[in-house]
Amino acid sequence: MKQYIPVLSIAGSDSSGGAGIQADLKTISAIGCYGMTAITALTAQNTTGVSLIEGVSPEMVKEQIRMIWTDIPPKAVKTGMLFSKEIVETVADTLNHFKVDNLVVDPVMISTSGTKLISTEAMESAVEKIFPLASIITPNRAEAEALTGFTDPVRQISRLKEMGCRNILIKGGDSDRTDVKIDYLSLDGEPEIITLRADAVMTSNTHGTGCTLSSAIASYLALGFELEEAVTRGKIFITRALNAGARVKIGSGHGPVNQLFAPRHMKFIITKHRSKT
Repeated sequence: MKQYIPVLSIAGSDSSGGAGIQADLKTISAIGCYGMTAITALTAQNTTGVSLIEGVSPEMVKEQIRMIWTDIPPKAVKTGMLFSKEIVETVADTLNHFKVDNLVVDPVMISTSGTKLISTEAMESAVEKIFPLASIITPNRAEAEALTGFTDPVRQISRLKEMGCRNILIKGGDSDRTDVKIDYLSLDGEPEIITLRADAVMTSNTHGTGCTLSSAIASYLALGFELEEAVTRGKIFITRALNAGARVKIGSGHGPVNQLFAPRHMKFIITKHRSKT
């Protein structure tokens, strides 16, 4: 029997389609995996900003994850905007129950347009309950600064390790450099920090970059790549998505990246199937 390779995104919805679960589904599908979602919040937004956010009930979030897991257990999971302390705790408890593997945590805190997307209490709860479960966390430099109080990536990584994070990717896409963008990858047990470089893409179409990168990493983990290779491939994917969408005009503000620059056919694995007798 053939089986698709399922990846679950636990995140908020972006009504304009540029970020959140919409970006995650595009990315997961483009890489050839089977995308699934547990929606944590609804946002009313477009390329210029966010006007309203409403959280989904923790019970509904839990039941979405439970129904998925009992029928289509994901090979990897990514979390994005978890919105409230109650949702964070529910997600943590549920992932603990199902013994999550290959968990990519994108600590979404602020939108591209500058809107705060998560409460301070929710972020503190995520540090305590979600970070220790993560295979890797992927904050950008601004988020890492908000979490640690430091601006230097090396000090940010050191502090995040003290918080219980095993593997850390500090994304440098929000830096002011116009020649190159540098991400910093710290792997558990490795003293050296790996620098991942890519030519800067000059564009205002950066909506959904963090969601795209984290869901790409989760997809490559689901496909069986080791963590460093999954991160490297994710970095290449987001750079190509930025390039593909750089000169496209949609909306009046920060447009989306183009995750569908080279979509792959849905991949599958072969599983043993016993016929009923």
